[in-house]
Amino acid sequence: MPVRRIEIFDTTLRDGEQVPGAKLNPEQKLEVAKQLARLNVDVIEAGFPISSPGDLDAVRQVARTVHGPVIAGLARALKPDIEAAWEAVRDADRPRIHTFLSTSDIHIERQFRKTRKQVLEMAVEAVQRAKALTDDVEYSAMDATRSDVDYLCETIERVIEAGATVVNIPDTVGYAVPDEYGALIARIIARVPNIGRTKLSVHCHNDLGLASANSLAAVRNGVTQVECTINGIGERAGNASLEEIVMTIRTRRDLFNAETRIRHAEIARTSRMVSSLMGIPVQPNKAIVGSNAFAHSSGIHQDGILKDRQTYEIIRPEDVGIEEHRFVLTARSGRHALSHRLKAIGYEASDADLDVIYQRFKEIADRKKEVTNEDLEAIVSDKMAAAPETFHLEHLKAIADSRGTPSATVGVRVGSNLVEQSATGDGPVDAAFRAIDKITRLPLKLTDYSVRAVSRGKEAVGEVTLKAESPHGVVSARASATDIIEASARAYVSAVNKAIAAKGSR
Repeated sequence: MPVRRIEIFDTTLRDGEQVPGAKLNPEQKLEVAKQLARLNVDVIEAGFPISSPGDLDAVRQVARTVHGPVIAGLARALKPDIEAAWEAVRDADRPRIHTFLSTSDIHIERQFRKTRKQVLEMAVEAVQRAKALTDDVEYSAMDATRSDVDYLCETIERVIEAGATVVNIPDTVGYAVPDEYGALIARIIARVPNIGRTKLSVHCHNDLGLASANSLAAVRNGVTQVECTINGIGERAGNASLEEIVMTIRTRRDLFNAETRIRHAEIARTSRMVSSLMGIPVQPNKAIVGSNAFAHSSGIHQDGILKDRQTYEIIRPEDVGIEEHRFVLTARSGRHALSHRLKAIGYEASDADLDVIYQRFKEIADRKKEVTNEDLEAIVSDKMAAAPETFHLEHLKAIADSRGTPSATVGVRVGSNLVEQSATGDGPVDAAFRAIDKITRLPLKLTDYSVRAVSRGKEAVGEVTLKAESPHGVVSARASATDIIEASARAYVSAVNKAIAAKGSR
């Protein structure tokens, strides 16, 4: 059975621009249109020319500048709209006028206050008027999914007779569910005698979160054009998402026996451009283009991906223009993922080193949502700079009191024994150092002390670097933690261990 080709009609610049606050200026609109051409969409619906002189001019610029795709302008079934649309797209290599009118009784009676017969006559007249201007005319039966099927089929048949080259069956208010919508498409194909003279298209809204699913159900039932937007933006809850439609057809070719002309590697770039220019962030969990679409945080998933990417990825990130899958290191990540990330930042850890680093990683991961490369570098630096541990900081409790005396209680493991001491000081860090001195009985004279953030945000890991004089010479130490008092105490204990090691080396 031959593979069917599904045309992609992109309405980002028309329906997508109806999102409040997403208005593009003509230069931005042209930039997006050029990128859509690079993406290789079949049709760019560049705007609604009658809506404003500025939109008419913007559509005209797209028509004159962008080559390859059909350039369409939207028009109500009214003479001024159709003439404005033609004025805007007439200079395109392949112009199209897209006109529309409702077929549902709720729209016909309550919005337009007309009869079915009057609306049908308007539809036919609109198509004939557009056809007199250009060969390529699309007609949309607005609110088709809430229309009487007999009347809908009659309308489709009549507009095809009038010259419509594309007939669109919109789910304008996102009312349909996939089985129902697919059945409607199949019924139209079976009942409209001249349906073979036109392309059948769908345009689905996402009010119930089913826009892409409905569009794909329509593809399975015989449509050859899908209208969609980048990132699924559009009126109300948005439209069917171009990237979801295209990548589903590609990934499940076994099911759809279809293909598109889209250059998949341009998908991520197009998504970022539209998001940036329209000021509409892409939700992190958005399929295909969200920041988490190829991010793995589960240890089981990370282990599987490292062994064979197909275990948990049905799409390769590079196929849509994303450089690679992203491992998010969290408390759920395992040793395999940690080792992989350490290698990526240039550190080959032995099994013994990995044991130590993994333990410290888990302590930090329990306190923050994600452990960054900078955090890992700090952990590795601590490990590389560490001396043999005579003393090991086990726990710490510090109190900063602006009206009283700051204090700290520390627990330090010495061999198999846990020793606790408390002390007061000028601040909680000083108090912690004094408590440690009581345990180690090797007071240090601090000569330099600095703190810096090694990562960003409120959960940033802080790194403490200090230098101190001991009876056995000058030592320096460094430690990191999400709590700078803890990082300070760790660095101080490390300095003590280094001083003891220096004594032993003499």
